[in-house]
Amino acid sequence: MFEALSEKLEGVFRSLRGRGSLNEADIDAGLREIRLALLEADVHFKVVKQFLERVRTRAVGQEVLKSLTPAQAVVRVVRDEMIVMLGGGGVPARINTSTRLPSVILLAGLQGSGKTTSTAKLGKWLIKGGHHPLLVSTDVYRPAAREQLRMLGEQTGQKVHHPEGISDPRELLRSALAEARAVGHEFVLVDTAGRLHIDDELMTELADLKQIAQPSEVLYAADAMTGQDAVRSAEEFHRRIGITGIILTKLDGDARGGAALSAAAVTGCPVKFAGVGEKVDAFELFQAERMVGRILGMGDVLGLIERAEGVVDREAAEEMVRKLRRSEFTLQDYRDQLAQVRKMGPLDQVLSMIPGFSSAAKDIDTNQGEQEMRRAIAMIDSMTPFERREPSVMNASRKKRVARGSGTGVEDVNRLLKQYAQMRKMMKQFGGGGGKALRRMAARMPQFR
Repeated sequence: MFEALSEKLEGVFRSLRGRGSLNEADIDAGLREIRLALLEADVHFKVVKQFLERVRTRAVGQEVLKSLTPAQAVVRVVRDEMIVMLGGGGVPARINTSTRLPSVILLAGLQGSGKTTSTAKLGKWLIKGGHHPLLVSTDVYRPAAREQLRMLGEQTGQKVHHPEGISDPRELLRSALAEARAVGHEFVLVDTAGRLHIDDELMTELADLKQIAQPSEVLYAADAMTGQDAVRSAEEFHRRIGITGIILTKLDGDARGGAALSAAAVTGCPVKFAGVGEKVDAFELFQAERMVGRILGMGDVLGLIERAEGVVDREAAEEMVRKLRRSEFTLQDYRDQLAQVRKMGPLDQVLSMIPGFSSAAKDIDTNQGEQEMRRAIAMIDSMTPFERREPSVMNASRKKRVARGSGTGVEDVNRLLKQYAQMRKMMKQFGGGGGKALRRMAARMPQFR
């Protein structure tokens, strides 16, 4: 999403680092480039103006100009102010709850902004936290909107309130609240109809739904693919209804995305969640610090760890450590590791979270990388259990059989076996003299602060 913005900002920072010492003229030149980069990324011009004023005030101060590494100090100032622009500032995003059950979360926004999918994603996220939400759609205008939410609920094991014979949004909401109180649901997630902020009738309906629900949260779904309309509509929704937070949807797209990011600065409401993929579990609590780290090419180590923890089984990981110590890393283990990497999400997203790797990741064909992983898994699946344990038995006839079974060529099987042998050799170093090997690797790695 933010590749173009990241490239331009990294170019500005490289230019500043190349000067060694900085003066006000250098900083002004850098800020002009940053201004251009933000405007080209579709960030709202008022937001850009306020952002640059804050950056300049701090950047021309003694803490930067008198710093031993002024260019790094400028980067830190830009990072801090971008976090503020995204509604961060040290307080982690969280869901507000009501003192009385159920807590109601109302999702609003333009038509096609991803509200229905975000409702299901938010419900899945709450279930992971041990909660029991009830989902309901009050969109009686879009054909099959309620049916779409019901099907998403079935696919993800969520309860959806879907009564027959009720066609009024207000009555649908009252019915859902009654069921939630009777059954004991902690949350009711309300998917409302998409509407333009200039549609007085639908905006009045939304105000009525808010009055009935008394929600603890009113979340505005901001489509990252939308232009400046996202900013204007968010501002008007906030003025007329009063939103409490923003969900950034479709962050896995290739649009410039700056307009959606501007919504936080314009409304003064924090971004609370981000949709980072089409799947229902591609949804995460928004952390401004982490997003800024990705935009500035600094990576997101904590996000990477969380993704890994979500797909790696602890007992399996401990068993893998034992195998490494005994040099028992088999092709089956290699296959399991590849499968876990694929579960962590698109390869380009994973690579962008590694500090210092975002620039290099742009030059890597991540689609080809994911295709190679799928082919490797298919080849290993075409082997017998004995061949996976003892790859040394793989002669010409066995390789031909595996190639036919996996739809690949013998040269692909040879390449897989070579990669496995290299991986096993590296793992053996870590298992035997692992401490020294890791220290040597750490000594060669660049230091990030």
